[in-house]
Amino acid sequence: MSALPEYPLPPRNERFERLLKLRLEEAGKAGGTRESVTVDWNGKALHVDVIDLPLDELLFNPATHRIRAQCSHDRARQRTLEAGPWRTESQDYLASLLQAMPTEPTKRDPDFDKLKEDLREYGQNEPGLVTHHGIIVNGNTRAAALRELGVTTIRVGVLPASFTWDDITAVELSLQLRNDSRREYSYINRLLAIDERIRLGLSREAIAKEFRCTTKTVDQHVWILQHIRDQIARSESEGVALPLVAFEGKQERLKELHRDYMNLAKNNPDGAEALKEYRTSAILLDFAKTDVRFIDESFFDDHLSKELPESLVPATAGMPEAKVAIPGLDVAMPAVSQRVETARSVTRQVRQAAARLGSRHVDEGAKREAYGVRDEAKKAFDEALTSAGRVARLRKRKQLAPERLKEATASLELCIEEIVKARGARVFDEEDFGEAALQFRTVFRQLASQLGRGSEEPGAGVSWLLKAAALKEDE
Repeated sequence: MSALPEYPLPPRNERFERLLKLRLEEAGKAGGTRESVTVDWNGKALHVDVIDLPLDELLFNPATHRIRAQCSHDRARQRTLEAGPWRTESQDYLASLLQAMPTEPTKRDPDFDKLKEDLREYGQNEPGLVTHHGIIVNGNTRAAALRELGVTTIRVGVLPASFTWDDITAVELSLQLRNDSRREYSYINRLLAIDERIRLGLSREAIAKEFRCTTKTVDQHVWILQHIRDQIARSESEGVALPLVAFEGKQERLKELHRDYMNLAKNNPDGAEALKEYRTSAILLDFAKTDVRFIDESFFDDHLSKELPESLVPATAGMPEAKVAIPGLDVAMPAVSQRVETARSVTRQVRQAAARLGSRHVDEGAKREAYGVRDEAKKAFDEALTSAGRVARLRKRKQLAPERLKEATASLELCIEEIVKARGARVFDEEDFGEAALQFRTVFRQLASQLGRGSEEPGAGVSWLLKAAALKEDE
């Protein structure tokens, strides 16, 4: 089964194949050392001839992983691309995305301009790769830059005529995932590439090897992509939905979300779902990673519920939990807990507002309304995160002193071991140790002095410490 759509052949396919055949024959008759490029195909080294081809005869690859997520930036143009990838307007759309920033497709990528200047100064160092039909497999970005420079030809290796779209994908990935790759795939495009390999039936171990990661990382990528797709599906309203690119640049926050969700879900699945929803809202509202970390399973009850304006208060609040009857049994179970439904209601509003603001096909009235929702939500989350951060810092301060004492205890245990070893080797220096012990006594008494202030009914541990510090030297 193919993981990619089988695109139709370009309309000028036969003419291009005649040109290609002629160029390959000319290269074969030229004599001397012929240039070739080696690619990895299904674990084997494949050597293909390199020739010069006219740039205006080549086509950008609609299936390239370089800009797969960015294609969803403009859904109208994406539909045109899917319906006719070889049309001029579709090829122009691909060219614009190849020049754009992965996180903001409306802006030109400085890295593209650096590549363009490098090509202007030094020319093309490595050949690209094309199919027998003139579709660029590797070198799409270079081709776009060379066209802007006014260069008319490009050096490319030519893949076998028998290659399918799945073969093309495998070769592209093997080239782009090399350690010396000049420009890595964006995060979302990497997730999509892994997803395609899974749908082709590759094992987690094979995918991990291909992408130079662990199987645990593959599982994490799968979970994150599924979560993103779920958010996109649930953001759809009146034909507008979040694009994949909305999650570009947020990989560290998404990875931490996965880690904390999985840890919490083991014992508190509802809490994990609530955490996932509120953190997703904070991520879409562009809060920093250090702020998003303050969101835990009790974030709504402890902080956000106090800050949400009435317009964003979920309609589910205060409603009895819906129940689902189990067929054949006189038992009804909660469908979705009110806690989770409340979280989803808040997140749904944030998602839909973000989708409308990111779309070019929404009228001004709807955008103003979306701006209002986003601004109110961001203000509420900002206040709630400030409160949650204050509580977290206070909790941390409360825990610092006991943690320091635990560290000191561990050091004393190591000290005991070192005394035994030193005495066994007859190298124990009692005089040096005695000086260190006097310093320890001074600090120990200072500790007791601080604990003794205001402790009217100290516990057993503190009571012992106060008594030990009060002992005289001769006792």
